[in-house]
Amino acid sequence: MKITALIVLAVGMLVGLALFYAHHHRAASSGPVAHVRNEFDFTVHASYQVTAPLFGPEGERPWAGGHWDPHFLYPQPAQDTQGAVFTIQHGHRRAYWLNTAFDMDSRHFQYVYVIPDVMATIIDVRFAETDPADTKVNVTYERTALNPDANQHVLEAGNSDRNNGKEWGDAINGYLEKQKAVGR
Repeated sequence: MKITALIVLAVGMLVGLALFYAHHHRAASSGPVAHVRNEFDFTVHASYQVTAPLFGPEGERPWAGGHWDPHFLYPQPAQDTQGAVFTIQHGHRRAYWLNTAFDMDSRHFQYVYVIPDVMATIIDVRFAETDPADTKVNVTYERTALNPDANQHVLEAGNSDRNNGKEWGDAINGYLEKQKAVGR
């Protein structure tokens, strides 16, 4: 029960921070903030038990490329778990991430991250095992600018999100093929 309270507190703090920045900058700048929602599907050619761990912050490292380098604040040592808090460098800015759902039984993972003064993002990942050798992955991104000056960034990120399904599917399936080849 303590981890649930920690998650609720952390999500509340992230949302409060995002709303504070959005309100503060909206008052200082004119115009509304951008909000985009995109989703994509792809198939991983592996069972759910093999696929799902690849969507944790640590599990993503081998297939996501060098730009994915989470630095864990909690837990220590780093572990893919609900309630994990970590940072990722986005260019010259730092994003603060919180894993709000890491539920293997319900086949649902979710992350919330904030880049201060820029945007708040929710990433929702759901899995469906179509057969023992294939897992369908559905990913939904919701991005909200925290001030009107960040609108273009949010819109560009949203456009990029639409095309990530093929890229993610190719990267994960390529990684799994290499693992099979090494294991032979």
